[in-house]
Amino acid sequence: MRVLVEPQQGTDYLKVLRTARAAEELGFSGFFCSDHYLRIPEVSGGEGMPGPLDAWTTLAGLARETTRLRLGSLMSSVTFRHPGVLAVQVAQVDAMSDGRVEVGLGAGWYEAEHRSHGIPFFPLAERYARHEEQIAILTGMWQSDGPFTFHGRHFRLQDCPALPKPAQRPHPPIILGGKGPRRAPRIAACHADEYNLPSLSTEECADRFGAMTRECHRMSRDPEQIVRSCTLVACVGRTGAELRRRADAIGRSVEQLAERGLAGTPDQAAARLAAYRAAGVQRVYVKILDLDDLDHLYLLAGLARAQELTAKCPNPHTPE
Repeated sequence: MRVLVEPQQGTDYLKVLRTARAAEELGFSGFFCSDHYLRIPEVSGGEGMPGPLDAWTTLAGLARETTRLRLGSLMSSVTFRHPGVLAVQVAQVDAMSDGRVEVGLGAGWYEAEHRSHGIPFFPLAERYARHEEQIAILTGMWQSDGPFTFHGRHFRLQDCPALPKPAQRPHPPIILGGKGPRRAPRIAACHADEYNLPSLSTEECADRFGAMTRECHRMSRDPEQIVRSCTLVACVGRTGAELRRRADAIGRSVEQLAERGLAGTPDQAAARLAAYRAAGVQRVYVKILDLDDLDHLYLLAGLARAQELTAKCPNPHTPE
């Protein structure tokens, strides 16, 4: 279980750092940031103050102020993360963290964010084409032994020194996502170290993982090389009143969160995690939307430890 925060909803670096340090102390395996520049009204309530944070600037700070957590983005959009520049940023943060970085990459989707910051927003097919070139450029630069040249339809690099190199070789793990039923599973099968699904039902997760597995078989890749993960908004309370208070704080109803999130009492949340595990999920990113509620993180940490023990312990009723 890993923690995901959404700094574009309005926070500052010190709150994110406090949450990351608590996550590390509590034993979570990773801490990830969304990569957006504009508050998303559907994500949570509030006015978005004091404003968004830049994901990779934030991760650079966390790289020097944590020691164990895996760190990364979910997801960095090709529309405002030029691959040649992103390759340098990720490699530097990977070195700053002693090799703890993972990079989530996406085609982008939030058009209002692009308008507000003057960033071109291309049609979906072009965004996906740019996304695949982005992956090729990143992996090419990180693995190149010399000057790197790339002539694509959308990006052209000529004699790039392809420096610095990341600490992890051949490169940091690449997380690819997307909820589409065809294109995203295909791209994940081609390029991903991890395939992440955003707040889908257990049935949808099983369907997308099945599609990715079929694509892997088609291209003779072992699907077990790819970690299967999902992202779930977390809202867990020991009592009904605590649960409703946490839902109100993020502008959601308990019923809404129960449909496609990790919501309910600890026992209900554990059953929810078991259902996702049965659908093929191996890793869960719990999305924490209220960074002032560290008690929520403590509650989730207990749930995470219990789930880890359940996953690792053999069934005593199974014959040797």
